[in-house]
Amino acid sequence: MSTNPIPATLLILHGTGEFSWTNWEIHLSVLIGCVLFAGLYLAGVGPLRRKYGWAPEVKRGQVVAFLSGVVVLFLALNGPIHDLSDYYLLSAHMVQHMLLMMIMPPLLLIGTPDWLLRPILRHPTVMEIARFLTHPATAFTLYNVVFIGWHFPAAYNLALESHGVHVVQHLMFMAVSTIMWWPVINPVPELARLSSPLQLLYLFAFGIPMSVVSAFITMSSEVVYPWYAEAPRVFDISAVEDQQLGGLIMWVPGMLIYWIAVTIVFLRWSSREDREEPRKAGLAAASGRS
Repeated sequence: MSTNPIPATLLILHGTGEFSWTNWEIHLSVLIGCVLFAGLYLAGVGPLRRKYGWAPEVKRGQVVAFLSGVVVLFLALNGPIHDLSDYYLLSAHMVQHMLLMMIMPPLLLIGTPDWLLRPILRHPTVMEIARFLTHPATAFTLYNVVFIGWHFPAAYNLALESHGVHVVQHLMFMAVSTIMWWPVINPVPELARLSSPLQLLYLFAFGIPMSVVSAFITMSSEVVYPWYAEAPRVFDISAVEDQQLGGLIMWVPGMLIYWIAVTIVFLRWSSREDREEPRKAGLAAASGRS
């Protein structure tokens, strides 16, 4: 545990003490939000599904994926990850943002059955809004505008200084990340627009802006975000070294997640091609005999 007190300015803004790995402070708003989120989902795939006949069953893997996403959300916004992110380390903040943007959204989308969303999308206006937001061009633009915009020093530091702004930042990150992953995971087939080859291109393109931002953070010889320059050192690491580590966390594991997604899309595409090839050959042979 650190013996360095937090500067008075941080104490005034956040009212926190020293960092401890065993200090599991639970934020009531996050707890309530996660419980409601999980509760509504379980009601939808359970009693409401049976009452309205949406589907004969729900896949256990989908339930596990969705609830895992809620657990990731809870762990990212409470306990040591939250404290390190908010008061001490940029590198921890990058880990938190990766959990909220790269891990949680795909788990939630994978865990959401199409029949659970269709009642919401029945209204034509809602469907049109969904079509616009999940269009690959819209998703690409929204994600990168929000992602890059919040990483400008003034905006990033403002989020750390103001809890309300920080909440808005996290909500925006989670919203645009969910939209970003939608064209790849496609929980509702009616909104799907990208073939597998275009999904590969889409994922590759998404990695470029993140690489540029992470390279800028990693290679800067000065502290980019003043908040962390004033923060006490909880490990034997300087503010610049912490910043370089944070940039590398965004760069390497972040890109690895994209490449895992690329690999999954490619394998799905290859498997589908292998299954369709005999059928195409059979049709060609039948056409030749006729």
